[in-house]
Amino acid sequence: MNYKNTLNLPSKIIPMKANLVVNEPKILKKWEENDLYHKIRKERENAPKYVLHDGPPYANGNIHVGTAMNKVLKDVVVKYKTMRGYNSPYVPGWDTHGLPIEHKVSVELGNKAKEMSRLEIRETCARYAKKYVDIQREQFKRLGVFGDWNNPYLTMNRKYERGIYEVFADVVEKGMVYRENKPVMWCPHCHTALAEAEVEYQDDTSKAIYVKFVFENAPNEYVIIWTTTPWTLPANRAVALNPNVEYSRIKVEKEVWVIASTLVEKVMKKAGIENWKVLSTIKGSELELNTLLDPIYGQPRPVVMADYVLTDTGTGAVHTAPGHGADDYITGKRYNLEIFSPVDDYGNYLENLPKYGGLSLFKANDLIVEDLKKSGALVAEEMFTHSYPHCWRCHGPLIFRSTEQWFISIDKNDLRRRTLEAIDNVQWIPAWGKNRISSMVSDRPDWCISRQRDWGMPIPAFKCTNCGKTVMDADIIRHVAKVVGEKGSDVWFTLKAEQLLPEGYKCPECGESQFEKLYDVMDVWIDSGSSFESVLKPKNWYPADLYLEGSDQHRGWFQSSLLLGMVRDGIPPYKVVVTHGFIRDEKDRKMSKSMGNVIDPNDVVSRMGADVFRLWVSSTEYKNDVKVSMGILEKQVDGYRKIRNVLRFIFGNISDFDPQKDSTDDLLEIDMYALNMLRSLIKNITKHYDNFDFHKVHHALFDFITVDMSAFYLDILKDRLYTSGKHSHERRSAQTVLYKIGMSLIKLMAPIIPFTTEEIYMALPFEKLESVHLEMWPELVDVDESIIKKWKKIREVRESVLKALEEERQNGHIGHPLEASVTLKVDQETHEILETLAPQELADIFIVSKATLSKETNDDTQVEVEHAPGRKCERCWKYSETVGENPQYPTICARCASVLELEGMES
Repeated sequence: MNYKNTLNLPSKIIPMKANLVVNEPKILKKWEENDLYHKIRKERENAPKYVLHDGPPYANGNIHVGTAMNKVLKDVVVKYKTMRGYNSPYVPGWDTHGLPIEHKVSVELGNKAKEMSRLEIRETCARYAKKYVDIQREQFKRLGVFGDWNNPYLTMNRKYERGIYEVFADVVEKGMVYRENKPVMWCPHCHTALAEAEVEYQDDTSKAIYVKFVFENAPNEYVIIWTTTPWTLPANRAVALNPNVEYSRIKVEKEVWVIASTLVEKVMKKAGIENWKVLSTIKGSELELNTLLDPIYGQPRPVVMADYVLTDTGTGAVHTAPGHGADDYITGKRYNLEIFSPVDDYGNYLENLPKYGGLSLFKANDLIVEDLKKSGALVAEEMFTHSYPHCWRCHGPLIFRSTEQWFISIDKNDLRRRTLEAIDNVQWIPAWGKNRISSMVSDRPDWCISRQRDWGMPIPAFKCTNCGKTVMDADIIRHVAKVVGEKGSDVWFTLKAEQLLPEGYKCPECGESQFEKLYDVMDVWIDSGSSFESVLKPKNWYPADLYLEGSDQHRGWFQSSLLLGMVRDGIPPYKVVVTHGFIRDEKDRKMSKSMGNVIDPNDVVSRMGADVFRLWVSSTEYKNDVKVSMGILEKQVDGYRKIRNVLRFIFGNISDFDPQKDSTDDLLEIDMYALNMLRSLIKNITKHYDNFDFHKVHHALFDFITVDMSAFYLDILKDRLYTSGKHSHERRSAQTVLYKIGMSLIKLMAPIIPFTTEEIYMALPFEKLESVHLEMWPELVDVDESIIKKWKKIREVRESVLKALEEERQNGHIGHPLEASVTLKVDQETHEILETLAPQELADIFIVSKATLSKETNDDTQVEVEHAPGRKCERCWKYSETVGENPQYPTICARCASVLELEGMES
């Protein structure tokens, strides 16, 4: 007889090959055809809400690894919360205005852009944004992300634009918006002002110079200043000293130089001067309002006081150009200095500037230094490396340039203080996020909100053509908001001023009624930062339970949303903020196309499948920077196979099991232990999901699957599943637990690998719902710690046995472990535990044919291995002295013979 045919071998419920690349699109199509997302929402409509609000990515290209990881993390949260019984909607959004899109369009248009009107540029940008919304939408869906994809929020939608203006009107009404000519960070390449959130800092090496400013009434006495921006010297209006610093008057040949006392030796060394002498010392405050002559034009400039002048570098004296520096501007306002900025939008000096008119600032640097050298005003020069602001879009260096811009005051109405207090009421994950955003809010300047571009929300301001007064009024903005809500923000460019103003509006300054529109557009962080108004509030989702974005959003979306929420409602728009790090390659380098280390998530999905990508995301400690490469991703393929193989084994071995009829509460002890391991896993994984520790979920699952299941429980279970009676208590006990383990595992993993768990779920022959994603989370049940503790000791002994068996196999004394008989000597505590198990149970645990518990020992566990007595059973492969006892089955053991008799099988 072929005894293999009498074994309960597993049925192939789950196909051997995953073939994710082929199967995932089929599953995705089925989800869409069945409108699964809305069925889930309908199923949970009366459940408590948990709202994750989507931070909108820019619609300016294909998704990259960072945006893909972000969307997967959000989807894991939403799927988990849904299975936990919450109504957790997900409305995706896109940031569709602003420089990122206009920049891409400008590059594509080239010189043609110069011939186009503002409206034509805007129409082109809108088409471009819509194109990439559609592209990104399909790419995100392919990742298995559930959401209301047919109804996303776009910042260029009319209703959304109206919401932006409604929020902005509130800011204006509270007196927090003002217009002023003061220095802002300006990009000469993009030709616009930038806010702090749009700036990246890079190390930059520039020429620093030491320059003489002569005292007007003392022709041989000079203050020596130090600057890293020689190009700003034509805009000099003062020299700043620290009032509390001691300065030395140094005799250098026939001249006297004034330098901070602690820096004299350094400056002399830089200047190559060996013979010098200190004549006297003086406090900085004693020189206030002395007059100097600037070395470029010989114009009189006052000495002013400023606490920000430090003595760690330079000379302790800085040249002051109020039109080209934030600190300089404050000092200039205090001393009533001219806010002078002779620079145009393109980073060139104005044509009427003496000596340097029309020159590029950066090219003028060397010429200015040469002129100072010729005039004898240059003391020394050096190359100086420092952190310098660069444009977030073109990555070029910025300049500080005084222009008339719109600002939101951060201190008006105690906004800064109230915001800092409100930060304490938000849960920041990781915890350092709280200090990061607190520091940024604490140190930030007023918010420059105007941009000199075309593609964005026009700042709804008007200028009286009669008296020149600029009008910014909350009621007018709300009036414009209604028009925009009906026709879109392009009306600013298609309608005349009088068509946008309330009927009969007159200038509050002169009473005239003729106005012209201003054409600055808003900072896009106002667009996205006011998303709570148009997305959350109408659905009563405000404030959101969670914002989840990259760490750069502490000065971006997290902060703009927070500030606008505090102005509008006096509360943050979120309860919890989770932050993830940036993507880097396996050598910890920044991703760069020029370096060839960029990973395209679309390529990963087309080669390996979305579930493999998602498995990688779950494995990362994403709260820090994350390393990725194709090699790292390919390792997840091996991990995925392990998951699939274990699930195939579990469900294959319960294909003949009906959980409604065949389940039993009378479990064997090892099965009860396995069930308690599962309960412990569910408890721990639930905690990890709740804490957003998805890498801990990942590792807990893998440890359970590979160590607790594959290497232990399932390994031991094979004999009982295959050789016990098909309907026996022993087999049903095991199947009862396997069913619970299998169903729990696919639920626990559904948020991470939604395609695979759906494929498995739909293949199961049991009664079930339409989708695994409609299932509820596994029940949390108390763990029997006593059985966990007992079996921990048993597993330690098993490890000792397996080690001894491997040594015997290596020495050629045995082949398969079932050829072995083992005798154990253990300590008293272990002996008492092991003797509660029958000898055959011990043998099955060790996967040997015979196990004997010998006398106790005070030493470590001792294992003696011998060849098992008897003959090999052709059915179960165990060695037994009972083989052939039943003459009807001469080649099998007594246990197998009794099973066959019960099953009614003949030899």
